[in-house]
Amino acid sequence: MNDTKNIGLRGVAVADTKVSHVDGQGGRLIYRGYDIEVLAERSTYEEVAYLLIRGELPDARELQTFSQALAARRQLPPDLLAVLRACHPDTAPMDVLQASVPLLAHHDPRPGDGTKEAERQRALDLTAKLPAVAAAWHRVRRGFEPVPSDGTLSHAADFLHMLHGDAPDPGLARELDTALVLHADHGMNASTFTARTVVSTRASLYAAVSAALGALSGELHGGANARVMEMLEEIGDADRVDDYIRLALDSGGRIMGMGHAIYRTDDPRAVILQGMSQRAGVRAGEPNWFEITRRVQEATQAGFRERKGAEIYPNVDLYSASLYHVMGIPRDLFTPVFAVARVAGWSAHVIEERYAEAAEKPELYRPLSEYVGRYCGPESCEYVPPGERK
Repeated sequence: MNDTKNIGLRGVAVADTKVSHVDGQGGRLIYRGYDIEVLAERSTYEEVAYLLIRGELPDARELQTFSQALAARRQLPPDLLAVLRACHPDTAPMDVLQASVPLLAHHDPRPGDGTKEAERQRALDLTAKLPAVAAAWHRVRRGFEPVPSDGTLSHAADFLHMLHGDAPDPGLARELDTALVLHADHGMNASTFTARTVVSTRASLYAAVSAALGALSGELHGGANARVMEMLEEIGDADRVDDYIRLALDSGGRIMGMGHAIYRTDDPRAVILQGMSQRAGVRAGEPNWFEITRRVQEATQAGFRERKGAEIYPNVDLYSASLYHVMGIPRDLFTPVFAVARVAGWSAHVIEERYAEAAEKPELYRPLSEYVGRYCGPESCEYVPPGERK
C-alpha cells in the first residue's frame, strides 16, 4: 500500500529544479539564489523575468534589451483582437486568457525551432502578451476599444495604462511591479506542476502555459485572492470583522487568505504585501480595505489560538486582494494578474523540464494509482449484453 496517496503529493519531491525554492519552515522564498525580500525591494519585474527565464540577473545592456523586447511584443495581433471581440462579454477572463495562448502559437516566427534560445523567445513573447490580452478583454467586454501598449512605460505601468486607458499613478504602478515580482514563481505549485507534466510529453510551451492557466483558474490556487476580496466586501466595515470571523470559525468555515500548504510561519510575500496594501490604500484614498484586512488577520489568528491552540499565518492572497482593488483592478481580473506575473516562472520551469539532462529526470511523468473499484470475480466483472441486464 502506498502511504503517500490521496494527499495531493504533499511532501513528495517530483523533480530537481534550479528555478525557485520555498522554505516552508524558515519562511523563505528564493528565485535562483536570490531572496524574495531583496528582489522585491531592489529589482523590477523585467529583471526578475529575465532572471527566471535566462538563469542569471542581466547587466544594464541586457536588461535594456530585454525590457525593450517586452515592450515591443505587447502589441496584440489583429486576428486575436477579432477573436476577443467575438467572445460573449460574460466569458470569464481566465477562460479568455487560456484560449488566447494557443492562438498566439500561430504567430510563432520559428514554430519548428527546438533550440533553447527559440524557447526563451517564446517565453518572452508570452510574458509580453498576457497582460495585453487581459487588459484588452476587460475593455472589449465593456464595449470599449483596447488601448495600445505604450512602450515607454514599465511592464506593470503599461498594464494599468492598457487596462484603464490613462497614465497610471507612478506609486501604484511601482506597487504593482513589486506584486508581480512576488508572484513570478513559487516552487512546484499546482499550475507549475501542470506545466511541467504537459511539457514532459514533448508538447509545446503554448500547450504547457495554457494548461497551467487552467490549473491557476481554480479558487484553491489562483482564484483565492478574488475570494478574499469577496469576503472583504461582504464584511464591509472593520467593526464587523470580529463577529464575521467568530461566526465563520464556529461554523467550521474557511477564512480565505489565511493558511498555506507549505509555509508553517510567515509567508514572506504576505509580509511584504501587507505594507504595500497599506501604502496603496492611503495613496488611492481608500485605507479602509487595508484596515478590514488587518483586522481579519488578527481575528483569525486569535480565533485559531483560542479554538485549536495553534498559529495560522496570512498567505499571499490576503493582502494582494485589497492592493489590486484600490488600483481599480476588477475582482475577476485578480487571477489573470497572477498569471501575468507567473507566466515567466512557468516558462522557466518548462525550459528546465524540456532541456534537462537525461540523467536528471524521467522522460515522462507517469505516477501510479491504486484501483479501489469493484471486482465482480477473480479478475473482473462478467460482461452481460444490454438486453440481458436486470
